[in-house]
Amino acid sequence: MDEQTPPSDFTRLRRHPERAAYDRAAIYAILDAALFCHIGYTRAGRPIVTPTIHWRENNHVYWHGSSASQMLEAIPGTEICLTASIFDGFVLARSGFHHSVNYRSVMCFGRPELVTDRDRKLAALERFIEHFFPGRWQHLRPPTEQELKATRILYMEIDEASAKLRTGDPKDPPEDWNWPVWAGVLPLQLAHGQPIADPHLPPGIFPPEGW
Repeated sequence: MDEQTPPSDFTRLRRHPERAAYDRAAIYAILDAALFCHIGYTRAGRPIVTPTIHWRENNHVYWHGSSASQMLEAIPGTEICLTASIFDGFVLARSGFHHSVNYRSVMCFGRPELVTDRDRKLAALERFIEHFFPGRWQHLRPPTEQELKATRILYMEIDEASAKLRTGDPKDPPEDWNWPVWAGVLPLQLAHGQPIADPHLPPGIFPPEGW
């Protein structure tokens, strides 16, 4: 994948192609920044889209779920579409037609595989926790064999993917610039609030500094 060339005609952006990016750096940056993704697949001939948490390792994207999950039961070896999006702001124009949003999004296509090796599954779960909460895994109770058995992990190589991004101001035509209404960008961002302790937490245990 490079910045200008889509990996296939199927992934080539046709609507606003100037917003497209096909290089690995752009794909990786969005996958790493997004907190969750959506998996699109078919089951019994019907389309289904399931939200889940993902993480990336080099040129592979991983996600996990319960061994009883119908999604994880249905999709190993079948083609899926994984999408991740980040909403960066509302774009308010001088007409309803030109209102928009600033965003970053990525679509990945492929055939997921199941992680079956116990040690590899354990390592993947560690990287999953460390991706969101660096340094936490070493303090957690180790997973039991039953917990490992109850968890499935899928991964997919990122070979066919495209990113689409919008940034900047409204795209009003010059004849609208003097219309007497406010126009611009209303930025949005996701931020965590104050940690809320579990009621069963023993005294003297506090969240990490900076939370």
